[in-house]
Amino acid sequence: MKLRIPRAAITAAVLAIPLSASPVLIAPASAQWIVYDPTNYVQNVLTAARSLEQINNQITSLQNQATSLINQARNLASLPFSSLQQSVQRTQQLLQQAQRIAYDVQNIDQAFRTTYGTASMSATDQQLVGQAKERWQNTVSGLQDAMRVQAGVVGNIDTNRSQMSALVGQSQGATGALQATQAGNQLLALQAQQLADLTAVVAANGRAQAMQSAEQATAAEQGREQRRRFLTPGTGYQPGNAQMFQNGN
Repeated sequence: MKLRIPRAAITAAVLAIPLSASPVLIAPASAQWIVYDPTNYVQNVLTAARSLEQINNQITSLQNQATSLINQARNLASLPFSSLQQSVQRTQQLLQQAQRIAYDVQNIDQAFRTTYGTASMSATDQQLVGQAKERWQNTVSGLQDAMRVQAGVVGNIDTNRSQMSALVGQSQGATGALQATQAGNQLLALQAQQLADLTAVVAANGRAQAMQSAEQATAAEQGREQRRRFLTPGTGYQPGNAQMFQNGN
């Protein structure tokens, strides 16, 4: 409790004492004389008042320091909540499980040297058919991979919604600057996670469309090679007689 003596009251008390009065001598029954000095009394009162004011100032300073420490503790309190889940890791795993032609530059270059591109003039018809079947399987696998990634991202939507709601509540109820900052950082991380899911869907769809376009382009090239072989004299179509009815009927 702060005890403050108004300066006006101290001044009034001092002025009420007759400073011009002479020291009063009081003779008690024990015959010992006690000297009363008004000037000394006033000085003692002023000294006590100053001491009391200093104590009050020290108490106020300690209270301010305690309040500052409490606020610092609140500002340094960590957020007891984390929304970071394994959604990005699950989406990454789906991308890594890509069938046949993976998301790898060397793998893609190898596939276009062997399976896609210009049809080999030295390849047999059986080899051409096998390559066409392989390209079709690549396209189907790419479409399946794209749909699997889409399904995984859709499964993350409900989880992300609940996490965002929880983070907004944590941010609004933060007790200090650190908790509010951490809640904001987790919201940004959640948005980055959603952008990563969107990027994965775009990449998977683009891969599937690229496979389909490459298959069509290679099929057209292979068709021209097979037509050339068919029209080449001596190796293609050979005319001959055909009997439609037996026994001349």
